[in-house]
Amino acid sequence: MTTSNTAANTQTATMKTIRFGIEIETIGLRREEAANAIKSVVGGTVRHAGGGYDTWECIAPDGRVWKAMRDSSLSDSCRNAEVVSPILRYEDIETLQEIVRAVRKAGAKVDQSCGIHIHLDGARFDAAAVTRLTKMWNKQEELIMHALGVCASRRASFCKDVDQNFLTRIEREKPRTLEALNVAWYGYHNARPYHYDQTRYRALNLHALWQKGTIELRLFEAVLHAGKVKSYIQLALALGAKAIDSKSANSKRRTLDKATAKYDFRVILLSLGLVGDEFKTARLHLLGSLEGSAAWKHGRPAQQEAA
Repeated sequence: MTTSNTAANTQTATMKTIRFGIEIETIGLRREEAANAIKSVVGGTVRHAGGGYDTWECIAPDGRVWKAMRDSSLSDSCRNAEVVSPILRYEDIETLQEIVRAVRKAGAKVDQSCGIHIHLDGARFDAAAVTRLTKMWNKQEELIMHALGVCASRRASFCKDVDQNFLTRIEREKPRTLEALNVAWYGYHNARPYHYDQTRYRALNLHALWQKGTIELRLFEAVLHAGKVKSYIQLALALGAKAIDSKSANSKRRTLDKATAKYDFRVILLSLGLVGDEFKTARLHLLGSLEGSAAWKHGRPAQQEAA
């Protein structure tokens, strides 16, 4: 077995051990209806918890709480529901997919005001792993954003690029603790981060690490397609696993070449361990919007075309 195959297998094993959570923003459906759609999959009981987000909860038989919450940023101010999962494990993905289907069947829709946010368990990341993840993300950010079809307005507001000042600080200072990383992120030691701190509006949101103990990926455009939701989760987990397992990372920002983007992104997916039949559907969805060939960087050689 080659070194690259061994690394891919290790990363695949690691990604399946990272706990995660997801937030899916929807419109066209009342929160009570969304909570009952969730109940149709997981069972349990539904209750109105209320509060500032007018939250409806589905308490599953295993004790985990699924939520449908109000989100004032969405285009439909009356009928909207942000579906918020409890802490999930890799084996929960199929249940989540059934919930996505149930919510869609109940009448939920998405538009450009909606997004999907995926949270990775911050307890799995030390300062070195967070630094590697930031560098990896910065290097591939243009390609990832292009592949996932992130619209310009979202990228300019709710999921901005890596802060280059932050990147410069961590490359210069090489923080060895999360406290030192905190100072690099905020510019000072922020012991009690405010939930709506403006630094949260990054595609790679590290504010969540100190505010709620997670690393948040905010860039995903909302969909109610169960297969695409699964592919987004697998991509997020694979990026996290790569950061955890790697020894180093390069932050040099690559230039996006749209003509070769499909090939380039496929290479990245394979390097993240999304290899083989198990991840065939994930590759299909993640590469689906890109033009060109996934197998040939500059097109199939003419002699093979003739053959």
